[in-house]
Amino acid sequence: MSGESYHFPDRETGRRVWQITSAEAISHPSYFLQSSFLADESGRDEKLFFVSYRSGSAQLYEKVYPDGTLRQLTRGTPIHPFSPALHPWRDNPERREIVFTRGGGLWGVRLYSLADRLIAELDGAQLGEPSISADGEWLCAAAKQGGQNGIFVARFDGRAAHLIPFPRTVIHPQFHPLEPEWIEFSGDPAPRMHRVRRDGTGLECLYEHSNHEFIVHETFLGQTGDIVFTVWPHLLARMDWTTRQISTIAEYNAWHIAPNRAGTKVLCDTNHPDRGIKLIDVATGSIEAVCQSDASNQGSQWRTSRYALAEDFARARSEAKSGATLSWMETATDTVYGPQWTHPHPSWSADESKVAFASDRTGLTQVYVCEL
Repeated sequence: MSGESYHFPDRETGRRVWQITSAEAISHPSYFLQSSFLADESGRDEKLFFVSYRSGSAQLYEKVYPDGTLRQLTRGTPIHPFSPALHPWRDNPERREIVFTRGGGLWGVRLYSLADRLIAELDGAQLGEPSISADGEWLCAAAKQGGQNGIFVARFDGRAAHLIPFPRTVIHPQFHPLEPEWIEFSGDPAPRMHRVRRDGTGLECLYEHSNHEFIVHETFLGQTGDIVFTVWPHLLARMDWTTRQISTIAEYNAWHIAPNRAGTKVLCDTNHPDRGIKLIDVATGSIEAVCQSDASNQGSQWRTSRYALAEDFARARSEAKSGATLSWMETATDTVYGPQWTHPHPSWSADESKVAFASDRTGLTQVYVCEL
């Protein structure tokens, strides 16, 4: 037994909530668009992987759920703290691998042997969190190489890689769940939603809008192939991938959103006001309480209903005396979008019976899981 985990009832719903980590260091699950759970051969949740600074830098760990043994998976050069993503291939337990980012490189670590490998690298670049195509053949990540922004695309076997240039900052590129030749990505500043083919052709803006329509956290609505996104802080919306038609799912301040695989439910946290973690039914728009996160939800930008402008970031850099980085996700002291570990970022477990999230409710961010 690790001695770290304990559980308590949520004060609103009564659901059991596990605090998975308690070391005197920041610990949090991976990015909310990724499940941070490992399933056993029957598909049931078996282990949880997360990032912790307990060794002095951001490294990857796994833990038998909920209170079993702990194992460190990476060492050495720190990893991008919100980058780990489980590769979908499960045909051979010895080949199970978690993909992550270090600097300008896409890396993988084998769970069986803990052998790591550099899959592909973009010299002199910074990379964001990776997305893995549904067929497991390709990876992509936001990239900044000198003055050039774009999407870095690489084969999982490392045999090919290329940069798709884009004239503005790129955030959160994601492979289409049904058509792995397509990548949806965010441009910053607005207009936000774009798509491009994996080979760099077919670039187009999916929706023209200004900075005053604060569209954030777009992702694919499970296996439907449509896009779901937040118009902060007003509503949760859906875009038809083929027709571009936009419809409202719910008028609600859904913040970070994570659909289930079927695309029937959207998990979200909330902010300004913080109403806790919720489940939104896509068909009806009804909202179900999951649990309270009690996270501090830092970031001055979330008090507004527009995108951050250059002067917002200049003010934050001046106040924090920090330099420019690839994106808000890597700016630890950013007061615009906030230290990311202060946000819950809820995500589904592998069998979708649980929700993982982060909270600094005790003063230091730890990993939590709520059983649905």
